[in-house]
Amino acid sequence: MQLEKLTFGVGDRFAHQAAAQLRAFQQAADSGVDVVPVWNKSNREHQFVGSEPASVKAAAQVAVNDLGWSKSWYVDADHIQRSTVDPYLNCSDFFTIDVADFIGNAIDEEAITRFVDAHGELIGELNLPGMQAAYSVDREFVTRVARQYLGACQAAGDIYRYIADAKGEDNFIAEVSMDETDSPQTPPELMVILAALADQKIRLQTIAPKFTGRFNKGVDYVGDVQQFDREFNEDLAVIAEAIRRYQLPENLKLSVHSGSDKFSIYPVIREAIQNKNIGIHVKTAGTTWLEELIGLSEAGGDGLELAKEIYAYSLGHIDELCSPYASVIDIDPSALPSVDEVNGWDGPKLASTLRHIPHDPQFNPNVRQLLHVAFKVAAKAGDRYLDLLKANEAIVGEQVTQNLFDRHMKPLFIG
Repeated sequence: MQLEKLTFGVGDRFAHQAAAQLRAFQQAADSGVDVVPVWNKSNREHQFVGSEPASVKAAAQVAVNDLGWSKSWYVDADHIQRSTVDPYLNCSDFFTIDVADFIGNAIDEEAITRFVDAHGELIGELNLPGMQAAYSVDREFVTRVARQYLGACQAAGDIYRYIADAKGEDNFIAEVSMDETDSPQTPPELMVILAALADQKIRLQTIAPKFTGRFNKGVDYVGDVQQFDREFNEDLAVIAEAIRRYQLPENLKLSVHSGSDKFSIYPVIREAIQNKNIGIHVKTAGTTWLEELIGLSEAGGDGLELAKEIYAYSLGHIDELCSPYASVIDIDPSALPSVDEVNGWDGPKLASTLRHIPHDPQFNPNVRQLLHVAFKVAAKAGDRYLDLLKANEAIVGEQVTQNLFDRHMKPLFIG
């Protein structure tokens, strides 16, 4: 199983928007660009809303059948570890192996020495096409990086082999994720990591490092875009070299996690992949849930009323809702409107506050981030929320499709 060049992760918290999402991929194809959908939902999200992993594939399959989609599509076991992978084995063909929890774990010093001794090619000057300047890499540096990441790479190998034993090595896509950690990986660190993953015999098709800057949920990139540009292009150079050195899969590509709504870096990504004629995996997710809220707000009536109730509850339980996502949100509580103020808004006002159009004076990124992590509040509403999605399917679906195609796929892949 070989992952295609351009792949784009989409999440669907409540399994109602797969068709609306797929229409965006159809629009991209009509525009001359083939982008492959990868439906994803993490174990944490399943637990929050009370769903099962198989529901993701089931919803996607219905959409594929109903819309006559004849091209590739995948279902991602998102951010899995050994303890959580079993329920995904029969319903997923893309596995994001998350080893961030193993970064920095103690590892036998003899294993580190064996790794460094076996990889003398890592020591010296790292100066590849596409790099602005050379990096000087000595044995001490490689040892330090191995001490930090070798345990995580070994954990990735253990999980990979477990999946391969269950499914067969030819029957799934493997991604390794190291993005949910405190410190970004530099290009020379990425080279050491790729050498260690190659030692584990992982058929690695995408790698998700942590980049410099903040990738907060559902809002734009926060950081130095020029620095990201340099880092992104140098990581691409490292991957190309690692493929050559370590016989990693030729289609190995970068994966950008929490990639939704990172509008300011989309031109950087598009220019890099077009100039180099290479692929990318961009993982977005929760914006679909926000588009549902936007659609319900626009619909007015009971939909608007429930959206306001969800905001009121979220504001009253902000710490509880935000604590699991503390590393990927940045909310200024003083910029959140009061419940009374929001209760006085009409549907278009609430929709404009949530819809991510950065230059719209009504857009409030703090409200958007708070409601981004509040999807389990809608889950508590149960059938009331789901029935409103069904009753307002057309307007909600329009928001979902427009958001994915106009604000994501076009700037990323078309321009």
